[in-house]
Amino acid sequence: MIFSPLVEQAIEIAAEWHDRTYRKSRWRQHPYDPPPEAVMRIPVMAHLSAVALVVQRAGWDDETVAAAFLHDMLEDGNQYHHTMSYPALAALVGSEVADRVRGVTEPKRDDDGQFLPWQTRKEAYLDTLRGGTAESMAISLADKLHNVWTMNQGIKAGLDIFGGGPGSLSAGPDEQQWYFHSVLDVSAAFDDPRLEPMRARLREEVRRFERLTQAET
Repeated sequence: MIFSPLVEQAIEIAAEWHDRTYRKSRWRQHPYDPPPEAVMRIPVMAHLSAVALVVQRAGWDDETVAAAFLHDMLEDGNQYHHTMSYPALAALVGSEVADRVRGVTEPKRDDDGQFLPWQTRKEAYLDTLRGGTAESMAISLADKLHNVWTMNQGIKAGLDIFGGGPGSLSAGPDEQQWYFHSVLDVSAAFDDPRLEPMRARLREEVRRFERLTQAET
């Protein structure tokens, strides 16, 4: 299908939900000269688009591509601190898409509303992947690929992404390596051939991350 109304709807919903929400850091030069007082940040929509394009290029169906555009919606609030529930998302785009999104969603808070530690969140995410589908696994691999590639580009550009300041990551290089390798290990249980080039590309980028972080120490 040349044009998918479902994917178009997902793009519009994602763009509206994530409006004025941003990635932690940027490493590219500005595409134009901003005013001196401007704080230029990368919209989350750029990440969602990159992930969805990887999923599409790997040959997955429209429901999975739509879910890739929406993969952070159940996890991240919008600019007004609203949260999206699974039933509300399913009402918008259907349960097939919402199920794929739920399959790549990690818990952020405990029952008392307190933020969970990084390790706890990632272990819960891995458990969700283990019990999930190949479609959700594809979105996860694409997500991690773009995340680690972006980290690598930041390190290469001289950014201190582990320094603890604004834009720094929540976990250090050893923890990040454990997480990426764990996602790859979980993916091995899924034998869909469309996953193999995604795994291979993620492994390549993780190896580059290891080289770059070792060079920093």
